Amino acid sequence: MPVRSSPAKRKKAVAGILLRYRETDTTFGVTRATATRLAKTLGLSETQVIHVALAHFARQNLPAYEADDGPLTDDQMSAIERLQPPGRMKVKSRLF
Repeated sequence: MPVRSSPAKRKKAVAGILLRYRETDTTFGVTRATATRLAKTLGLSETQVIHVALAHFARQNLPAYEADDGPLTDDQMSAIERLQPPGRMKVKSRLF
């Protein structure tokens, strides 16, 4: 009779990708030898090196915040002006 692992020990199936190393190092890819050297240098596995590289690439290229709705409307500017104590500040619609 086959031995079954308990449900708590089973890992949920996760979609994965196939990584094909390049034959030479380029701007958009590396060889297996380079990945192995990085792993040894950083004390990580090759999988961890790939995750670190992707995390760095994401921080570098994806916005850190959601895009806003654009410039303030006249009503919003008026509301801001009304909230300012008299003589304390002037609201500028442009910085430059």
